[in-house]
Amino acid sequence: MSPEKNLLYCLLVDDLDENLVALEALLRREGLVCLKARSGDEALELLLVHDVALAFLDVQMPGMDGFQLAEFMRGSERTRHIPIIFLTAGSADRQRRFRGYEAGAVDFIHKPIEGDILRSKAAVFFDLHEQRRHVTAQRDELEAMTRALQAADQHKNRFLAILGHELRNPIMALTAGLHLLEKRDGTPAARDVRNQMERHVRHLSRLIEDLLDVARLDQGKISLRKERLRLHDVLSFAIESSQPQIDAGDHELVLDIPPEPIWLEADHARLAQIVTNLLNNAAKYTPTGGRVQLAAAMIDGQIVIEVSDNGIGIPADKQAHIFDLFTQVKDVSSAGHEGLGIGLALVRQLVELHGGTIALKSSAPGEGSTFRLCLTPG
Repeated sequence: MSPEKNLLYCLLVDDLDENLVALEALLRREGLVCLKARSGDEALELLLVHDVALAFLDVQMPGMDGFQLAEFMRGSERTRHIPIIFLTAGSADRQRRFRGYEAGAVDFIHKPIEGDILRSKAAVFFDLHEQRRHVTAQRDELEAMTRALQAADQHKNRFLAILGHELRNPIMALTAGLHLLEKRDGTPAARDVRNQMERHVRHLSRLIEDLLDVARLDQGKISLRKERLRLHDVLSFAIESSQPQIDAGDHELVLDIPPEPIWLEADHARLAQIVTNLLNNAAKYTPTGGRVQLAAAMIDGQIVIEVSDNGIGIPADKQAHIFDLFTQVKDVSSAGHEGLGIGLALVRQLVELHGGTIALKSSAPGEGSTFRLCLTPG
């Protein structure tokens, strides 16, 4: 909470300056701001701007008196909750008290004012205001948590539906493959069936590994096995791993990797996993016959790796959340296979474990995307 939000505001209304100054001096405490008004109209203007914890109103004022001001305050949704203490130099007759309480007063203090009584009564209402403010903040926090839980529940349900879809398709393909092998075992067609089954097994294995990695990261169970590596070796392994996906899309793979060695301290398996995931995404979200590019360079003392494609791109409303868990981009080119929405979230966490950064450098629907990964050499 900002310092300004921690302040307490108390409204003092009296047509005599000396009375306002005296009241402010008696009430002085840390964090209290006394708003001084010399008429009912001035008081109403202040009430439009400030959240007031307590109001002291002089009963007898020219023009709008204290009772009339109190009636205005009680008639407004914004100010009806403000406790009002009347200050009066007149007699405390029953009729005057009745009118005051009817106008919304919580108490009367008679002049000359006793400082201890004034401070004691004011402190009660200041404490009540602080409690109300605290309860309101807790309510707002609970509402925010409720909205977050509802959103998480929607994400979970969508994730489970997609997971079921992603698992069902390869399992059905494997089942069909087994059935075909029974009929065609020993024939040339059997090898094609086995190759298809192997692709689906790799797909299932990748899904399961991604799911396990997300769980391990959330539990803090992934630790990097860093060693001194040549970047070229890591990129070569990633290219080899993603080549089947690139070939399946009949894409052109363009490489821009410097011949001179670039060294870094990293976990070979995890860094290769990062680049492989980016290459696979580029291939997946690019229509058949597209272009996927992998570039690496030393720029301003940083290792910069960029993966680009000329695919479907990312809608503007998705770009800010593309690294969030379960965020997905509709893939119009792959018959609705949208993935689980965990790949880029996993990539970001693995990059951060390496002390690096990853960002969406550029993207536009129909023009493709470029992801930039920055690492520190070692």
